Amino acid sequence: MGFFGSIMNALSGSGQAEIPKNAIFIDVRSQGEVASGAMEGAINIPLAEISGKAKKLPSEKSKPIVVFCASGMRSGMARKALLSLGYEQVINGGGISSLAMRLGKRII
Repeated sequence: MGFFGSIMNALSGSGQAEIPKNAIFIDVRSQGEVASGAMEGAINIPLAEISGKAKKLPSEKSKPIVVFCASGMRSGMARKALLSLGYEQVINGGGISSLAMRLGKRII
């Protein structure tokens, strides 16, 4: 990983953080993007709606959450938003393709 990638990981909280088995996966891409392919088992809450969708978010703020998007940029912003809402374990999973491959999940 180059210098720029290291800086982006540090700022966004992404990288190769271990993903807990009981994590909730939140896809912050738009509904249109999700229609073209979604990771099995993920909840879709577009970035623009992340703060207003409390019903879809876990009530337990210590529950691990992994956010992801197409590239990792929007999921970095979603991570910051969730942390500001009091969620304690929020991991930027980066882009959907690399995350699905890393986890051995299908994109459906």
